[in-house]
Amino acid sequence: MTAGLPPAMDRPHFIGIGGAGMSGIAKILARRGASVAGSDSRESATAEALRAQGATVHIGHAAEHLAEEATSVVVSSAIRDDNPELAAAHTRGIPVVHRSDALASLMDGLRPIAVAGTHGKTTTTSMLAVALSTLGLSPSYAIGGDLDAPGSNAEHGTGEIFVAEADESDRSFHKYAPEVAIVLNVELDHHANYASMDEIYESFETFAGRIVPGGTLIVSADQSGAIELTRRLRDQSSLKVVTYGESESADVRVHKITPRGLSSEVTVLLDGKLLTFAVSVPGRHYALNAVAALAAGVALGIPAHNLASALGKYTGVKRRLQLKGEAAGVQVIDSYAHHPTEMTADLEAMRAAAGDSRLLVVFQPHLFSRTQELGKEMGDALALADASVVLDIYPAREDPIPGITSALIVDAARAAGADVVAEPSKEAVPEVVAGMSKPGDLVLTMGAGDVTDLGPEILARLSR
Repeated sequence: MTAGLPPAMDRPHFIGIGGAGMSGIAKILARRGASVAGSDSRESATAEALRAQGATVHIGHAAEHLAEEATSVVVSSAIRDDNPELAAAHTRGIPVVHRSDALASLMDGLRPIAVAGTHGKTTTTSMLAVALSTLGLSPSYAIGGDLDAPGSNAEHGTGEIFVAEADESDRSFHKYAPEVAIVLNVELDHHANYASMDEIYESFETFAGRIVPGGTLIVSADQSGAIELTRRLRDQSSLKVVTYGESESADVRVHKITPRGLSSEVTVLLDGKLLTFAVSVPGRHYALNAVAALAAGVALGIPAHNLASALGKYTGVKRRLQLKGEAAGVQVIDSYAHHPTEMTADLEAMRAAAGDSRLLVVFQPHLFSRTQELGKEMGDALALADASVVLDIYPAREDPIPGITSALIVDAARAAGADVVAEPSKEAVPEVVAGMSKPGDLVLTMGAGDVTDLGPEILARLSR
């Protein structure tokens, strides 16, 4: 057995090891001395980064990929029961461990900060990871996106702090016991797992109830769902709650947010003093994420002025309004936004940054269930762009739902007055965008699926 690791994590096998959440846990385990193996559906830069850490990564899923010496099989909720490696684990009696349990085991003995919310988790977790690293605190962290290179979504630090995204989608965030928790917002999403807002609130209440005695909940004072969660918690709990935001009632109050092109400056009132710092990504929502990160660090006892300075070192995370390049006078930017609230926030941020330039969007809906429930709202969001191209739905882990297609979004967008083109062929998009765009335009590729791959292809087409 490797020192410092639970026996099941000594020689783990990850199914879907290239995924954002799975790869981070695998990387930390490898850095801690575990013999890590796994499989993924395709080659990727993440797979190569894991191999560089000493992991064995197979491409494709097959029972023979599961080594005889495996001490556990780690899965996410996206792995289906008929996966041959999972079936082999059951046949051979190898323990099956959910990703959240594996992550929880990595936090044991440390001071965890768990970042939750329907939107903004990756950015806020990244801000904390960068700021704490800048201050020399050497945190461990697990993030749902890469900071600056494949494999940079996780780190095994030498310090006592562990920063992690806390995923509400399948209730797996109930497994963590953080010293500090952040709730950025509470909205209805993940319709395959939640039937109502009451279920969402109950789930977040359970998460808040997992905070260790003496710990702190950092929660938005502006967003309606977060406000309701705070009310519920204050009615039934002695938990220490610190609110942040633009509301006059916020404990950490945002005094002013000043746009600076593709960045911004934020001033907060904290303990009766004004504190100003830079945020290197555009948009009010990212500035508020930085304030949540500031409040969480202060709750751990880190001086606010040190944190504010360190937060200015954050330069973004891949797929969160990431500039992919410029060609023929057109800038191409990538956004992970896939829920209407996220879409609206990113589009408003880019609209402000664009000034008099046109904003063109290539949007790929994510999940049939989300499109079924929120297709109209997605279409309304696209009305913020000057023109949009809408792709077919990216299914991810879901099977098709009869009658649910991206036409729901296209029709809603047109009803809202938007200029929208439906394009079922991804391969045709670069040519379509080239025909639409002109020098000075901003092109935003948007969605949680493989629409991100189109950025370089659009740039290559524009360069011709």
